Amino acid sequence: MDPYQDSHAPKADAQAVADARSSSDLDAAGISSRYADEGPVKRALVNLVPLATLIAVVLFWMLAPRSLTENSWTLVVVTASISFFVLGLEFVLERHEGWRLNWTEFSTDLFYQILYSTVIAWAVLALADEPLMAIKEKLGITTLWLTELPLVVQAFMVLVLIEFGQYWMHRLMHNWLPFWLTHAPHHHITQLNAMKGAVGNPIELFLISLSVVALFDFDVVAIFCGLTMLTVISSFAHANVRSDPPLIYSYVFTTIRHHSLHHTALSYEDTRCNYGNSVILFDRIFGTYREGESRVVGQDDRRRLSIYEQWMFPFQPLIDRFRSARKNSASANG
Repeated sequence: MDPYQDSHAPKADAQAVADARSSSDLDAAGISSRYADEGPVKRALVNLVPLATLIAVVLFWMLAPRSLTENSWTLVVVTASISFFVLGLEFVLERHEGWRLNWTEFSTDLFYQILYSTVIAWAVLALADEPLMAIKEKLGITTLWLTELPLVVQAFMVLVLIEFGQYWMHRLMHNWLPFWLTHAPHHHITQLNAMKGAVGNPIELFLISLSVVALFDFDVVAIFCGLTMLTVISSFAHANVRSDPPLIYSYVFTTIRHHSLHHTALSYEDTRCNYGNSVILFDRIFGTYREGESRVVGQDDRRRLSIYEQWMFPFQPLIDRFRSARKNSASANG
């Protein structure tokens, strides 16, 4: 079912379409030419920043003392540090002036980042992970052999398991109206920044966070490592940073080029690609990959939604129907 067949589905306005069409499908050379004065060495180093950050995070979890890496507060600190590090890069390596962060955007992004790390994380643990662990224990499911694998291998397995589920959930959200209504607020953002991945309706944030990792006996350090690897990739995939990673990174992991096209204001159909939040390889495998980039992102008339509007968006069709019924009833009685 095409969500745009519903009267409540957003449609991009003519100017947004024109702007997006003029800026989409940019090639790598087109992006790089705007910063040719940086020189090839600096440009190469800038392009390596996401890969270097990912490697640094993995090395931390692999080499730091277990007394530190087993502590859940370490996960909180590392995750926050990654977000603020990438945010800092937006100021020194800005990709698009139109995405420049302001206090309104920052405060909203920070609100959602805290919400995601607390309320949403608690809901996922209580309503999904703990029930899965109870089922696992009751059925006697055991995968202790996983703990014998190197930590880095376990971490990549955690990353793949989480992202595989997110890919299909994300794809479902773009192809079934009830799920699209929860996801659409995320597509109403009009610029991309490091913490934008957590901006959206709470129902969507809960659904996209579901995974089956709780059914497996991974080392806790491997889980923490996998989660922060996802944070690195997703942060750069949403960030206003002019880094175009080399093929060794971009063939497997999602970049800002891939994800900006997914957020394009060109048309709804043009957003139905590049679903991988962190692993673009799944799009390549399942036929939903598309090359290109868009500087103009958003949906409908590209009006920025308030937090209240984002939270009420899935229920707006019912609210509108109720109001219409009341109006018709009042007219009939009058």
